[in-house]
Amino acid sequence: MRRRASQRGSAVVDFVLVLAVLVPLFLGILQVGLVLLVRNTLAAAASEGARYAAVQGRGPADGVARTRSQIAGVVAGRFAQDIDVRRVMVDGAPGIEIVVHARVPALGIGGPAVSLDVAGHAVSEEAP
Repeated sequence: MRRRASQRGSAVVDFVLVLAVLVPLFLGILQVGLVLLVRNTLAAAASEGARYAAVQGRGPADGVARTRSQIAGVVAGRFAQDIDVRRVMVDGAPGIEIVVHARVPALGIGGPAVSLDVAGHAVSEEAP
């Protein structure tokens, strides 16, 4: 089948038009996935730090150190800059709460950031 001269190069134009839609869509989905990875990592590290601080013989500073090491080991240490720890009541029992505050770039490395606050709780062990 022969093409007319007016259709010559139309496949390239079609390809570019489709690519202009698909590439930003793909990159957006990838970026959402990365933000969720960081959020889930921060939440897991906060929970682990709270459990570690709640063990008898350990204190809040130990929990913060554990949370920082967990975050730095998986994503980046810059997400572990702002960590708060306090004693709270967890379902009527004394416990520890660790809150991690982080700003995650939402649109690439230099784009605007999304503020995340994740918390982990654990019931403190008591001496028998």
